Amino acid sequence: GSHDSFSYWVDEKSPVGPDQATAIKRLARISLVKKIMKKWSVTQNLTFKEQLEGGIRYFDLRVSSKPGEIGQEIYFIHGLFGIKVWDGLKEINTFLEEHPKEVIFLDFNHFYAMDDSHHYFLINRIRSAFGSKLCSVECVEYVTLQYLWEKKQQVLIFYHYPLYKEYTFLWPGNKMPAPWANTTNVHKLLQFLETTLEERSRYGTFHVSQAILTPRVKTIARNLVRGLKNTLVHRNLPMILNWVKAQKPGVMGVNIITSDFVELVDFAATVIALNDLLLEEDESTT
Repeated sequence: GSHDSFSYWVDEKSPVGPDQATAIKRLARISLVKKIMKKWSVTQNLTFKEQLEGGIRYFDLRVSSKPGEIGQEIYFIHGLFGIKVWDGLKEINTFLEEHPKEVIFLDFNHFYAMDDSHHYFLINRIRSAFGSKLCSVECVEYVTLQYLWEKKQQVLIFYHYPLYKEYTFLWPGNKMPAPWANTTNVHKLLQFLETTLEERSRYGTFHVSQAILTPRVKTIARNLVRGLKNTLVHRNLPMILNWVKAQKPGVMGVNIITSDFVELVDFAATVIALNDLLLEEDESTT
């Protein structure tokens, strides 16, 4: 999985998003501030298509309306506004049309400046984009690749807002817990990942290990021009990758792992390779 999957492009010309504090919005009237914000808002370099081609199958999505804009259009957001959600969904669907056995998870977990009418608009967009590819809510343990292939379903949507109850194809957010370490310290992050795996629910949910470091205000203040990638990610990603390599999948093991700038190391290939351990287990039991 990728963290803030859509943030490969953010619009410096747009207003600062409603996910930001009032003080930041005031500061952002200075054009240089938005340039700096961009360096800290972008957490991926690859488009959806490029991420999919690179092996990413879980997408972490934050969305918002644009306050003051007429209509109910919804955009991706991380400090600054990204592309329209509709454009992203179409790009993902094109990949799925070309690869009918691939399955993806779309996790809509943060909503800003949206009332119920915006949600209905977005949910209808999701349904229009994917149609019969959407997988209805089911007991997690039943949803194997074989199950999905037989039904010709390719998309699981997780929707962290009460309206999910009105739609059979919206999985509740609590089926996709993603505990967040909220630290700049890689050692604390790895300890947190270990602890939350031990506390993982044995049955009934998926689980996201967020292998990401989160900048604090003082981190940004000290490294304004360097940005997230050069300050936190480059230096620590090799240690995070080593942690990934040491993991085991399966019950009480890792399930979905997300990271920033997934193309900087062999991230997706390393996570995917963990599945070989499950195959080895199967062979040893037979």
